[in-house]
Amino acid sequence: MNEQELVEYFRTQMRKDPDMASAVAAIRTLLEFLKRDKGETIFGLRESLTWATDCLTGVDSSVAVSSGGELFLRFISLTSLEHQDLSICKKVMEERGELFLEKISLSRSKVAKLCHTFIKDGAKILTHSYSRVVLRVLEKAAAEKKRFSVYVTESQPDAAGRQMAEALRKLNVPVTEVLDAAVGYVLEKVDLVIVGAEGVVESGGIINKIGTYQMALCSKAHNKPFYVVAESFKFVRLYPLNQQDVPDKFKYKADTLKTIQNLSEEHPMIDYTPPSLITLLFTDLGVLTPSAVSDELIKLYL
Repeated sequence: MNEQELVEYFRTQMRKDPDMASAVAAIRTLLEFLKRDKGETIFGLRESLTWATDCLTGVDSSVAVSSGGELFLRFISLTSLEHQDLSICKKVMEERGELFLEKISLSRSKVAKLCHTFIKDGAKILTHSYSRVVLRVLEKAAAEKKRFSVYVTESQPDAAGRQMAEALRKLNVPVTEVLDAAVGYVLEKVDLVIVGAEGVVESGGIINKIGTYQMALCSKAHNKPFYVVAESFKFVRLYPLNQQDVPDKFKYKADTLKTIQNLSEEHPMIDYTPPSLITLLFTDLGVLTPSAVSDELIKLYL
């Protein structure tokens, strides 16, 4: 597979299933790349997979694609320590890849099962932007016949919150769209905040759509629980201490990074929320406090 074929396969996966996380589409693409690869050595195979991951992060600069690709490589490349024969090694790699894909495909449902119990009857929930995991949690709560209403931020610059509001209306959930600047105003009305995450970092903090940090600050000021829902393939080996510590490759869209030289005038698409502002994280590994994330991250990457 050359770069063009690789990128086209990735985009086809995304078009085929709009509900699919970009990281899952990237892992599907890497698995297909592995099956078609004609490498003659184990080292060459690993090098090719690393190159393919870099190509995909050049198309989709989200943290999840980067962390998902890295975890996929980690999960399958342990095989090379057990089997020296290339054909056997490649076969086992493919089997492990399928297993990894199957495992992460169930992540969202596991998160929803854990988190929906924290939504009480009559709850007023605030969420930010569009998150497939948050949507799955709210869908599960609605299926359990819970009555609740949702405030969704507009989430500029791409107004992704409108997509979330539309999806919730289809579930017959009462929803109100609010301005990003009105977060502090509506927080006194809500009972809890639920947001997704593009990446969960080593400290237990999160990287998510711009505006998440100010929502977490306001939640803390109003003493409202701030819950994060995220799949474990979004756990990333990063330890930012502030907003400037987050690499530019995650802050801006891939197209922006390719075309704009001076990024100082561009609006970042994500921000960093420190662990001190997060109440709990709901993941397919269980319900975690921010301080427990580093232990789980070590287990994932070891």
